[in-house]
Amino acid sequence: MKRILALVLCFALLFSLVACNRRAVPSSSDVKAAVQEEYDMKFKLDSEKIAKDESKATWVFISKDGTLEVTVTWEAKHPKEFNFEDKDLAVVPSKRDVQNAVEEEYGMSFWFNYESISEGDKETTGEWVFYSEDETLEVTVTWSSKKPDKFNFSDRKIEKPTESSDPYDDDPDVPTYGRGSEVIELWSFTNEIPNMVAKYIELHPEFGEKYTVRCTIIATDGGAYQQALDQAIAAGGDKAPDMYAAEAAFILKYAQGDMAYYAATYKDLGIDVDNKIKSAEIAQYTVDIGTRDGEVVALGYQATGGAMIYRSSIAKDVFGTDDPDEIEKIFGAGTGSWDKFWDAAAKLKDKGYKVVAGGDDMWNVCEKAATKAWLDKDNNIVIDPQREAYLDIYKKLIDDDLSKDTGSWNEAWYAEMGSGNNANTFCFFGPAWLINYVMIGQSGYTWGDWRVCTPPVGFFWGGTWVLADKDTDQAAGVAELIEWITLDTSDTGLQYLWANDQMGNGAKDTVASAVVMGKSDGTLDFCGGQNVFEKFIEGNKYATGKAMTQYDEDINGFFKDAASKYAHGEIDKDAAIQEFKDNVSSAFAL
Repeated sequence: MKRILALVLCFALLFSLVACNRRAVPSSSDVKAAVQEEYDMKFKLDSEKIAKDESKATWVFISKDGTLEVTVTWEAKHPKEFNFEDKDLAVVPSKRDVQNAVEEEYGMSFWFNYESISEGDKETTGEWVFYSEDETLEVTVTWSSKKPDKFNFSDRKIEKPTESSDPYDDDPDVPTYGRGSEVIELWSFTNEIPNMVAKYIELHPEFGEKYTVRCTIIATDGGAYQQALDQAIAAGGDKAPDMYAAEAAFILKYAQGDMAYYAATYKDLGIDVDNKIKSAEIAQYTVDIGTRDGEVVALGYQATGGAMIYRSSIAKDVFGTDDPDEIEKIFGAGTGSWDKFWDAAAKLKDKGYKVVAGGDDMWNVCEKAATKAWLDKDNNIVIDPQREAYLDIYKKLIDDDLSKDTGSWNEAWYAEMGSGNNANTFCFFGPAWLINYVMIGQSGYTWGDWRVCTPPVGFFWGGTWVLADKDTDQAAGVAELIEWITLDTSDTGLQYLWANDQMGNGAKDTVASAVVMGKSDGTLDFCGGQNVFEKFIEGNKYATGKAMTQYDEDINGFFKDAASKYAHGEIDKDAAIQEFKDNVSSAFAL
């Protein structure tokens, strides 16, 4: 027996020594840090290969500027050593640099048509084709990595298209309003703004006698609208947009980011924008989002500040009142804290109700409540406290059984709005459009049982902004339309018509001007006859857009994925944060 026990002890000791000496494969983030220290430049992970027995591993990194490829190898035999091998990569010139070279060579303006890049083992070649602004000359530019400083030009004359060959003339998908000789090109991703133009011409027929507004409408699916818009704006010429729309998901790109250079300031259009913003009491967050270097280049007609939309009958059952002012006190409206919200959620649970349908319902609040952007000026990743709080908020909803964990935009989520027989969710967080275009259609027996109050934490969700091209030759007409859409507070201004359901939308929607909402009828039968505008005006005041970047759409997805894994117990909190950072770093070559 003693011999057996001694043998067991020997094996245990041997196993413990092996376990102590075993060294885990380094993480890709640690390896990247070593590469960046070695070469003193930024890299992104291109590939990773780890042996099944974890005895060795290989990583390939590409420098942020695309000039260097580094292969890192590691072996468990020498766990503290990284071996580096590097090779130079060809640098492909940007379209903008090539376009500048063409314009300098030919002394005239050109617009980009297409490019073709081919990467070989020993040489990278590129071909760019440009058309002159007057469409009389085609120039092809070729380039080789063997002679990276030399552009080769070839050109051919092309016949300038006549008016009869205008592709818009017979295209039913390009609505045209007005019949004047002055043409305004309008680009949008829905027919919403084109319909506004039609209404303006109806109210001001003299505008239609002077101008023709041609409307290019491209859906946002797969980034199609942005891709086409970018190309049209950069190309310039007669078909370039004079005015264009951008939604919340990508407005920063056009107002403050990569494409902001092309946007005209409202002042340059001749609009007395500062005074009109003040007199109209435009929601400040919409102004901040549309401001570039202190000057307004975009404004919206909607205001999508959020509210807490809750069930009246459940409020009475649990809290003894459905009065919005009292419910606000119970939930800590405007405090910027979730403490009272959790106390109320526990009381709802005791009565058999869920406070929200799922973690997704809290995301827009946490994400848009942030005051620090995901990336600082040096492109370091920053997680604002409001966004980091979402990790624990989501997990608490799961661990404490306070939601149905439905996700959003699916049948289970819609069912909790009232169309399901077992719907017992107390509230949803959202702007007026969530009521008008989602909840009303899903309400079933809960019609009239909903109320609106100010949320604990301010946020917004969605919206559309209107911009003008800085090179438009129709500044006066564009300014007239933009001012009517975004700043006119009269009873015939777009925002009054929009708020009072006089635009054919079938809904009373919130608008950017608090003055307009203050004099409009915001009562909804769906909300028991409550004037919801009063609460949405408060919601607009609490909303902020100062933490937005043009990369939010992608970065948000990485954070939500990591948060979901943490909330459902798949990884711990530190691992979730690290996974998020690794994904962002790889995606944006940080």
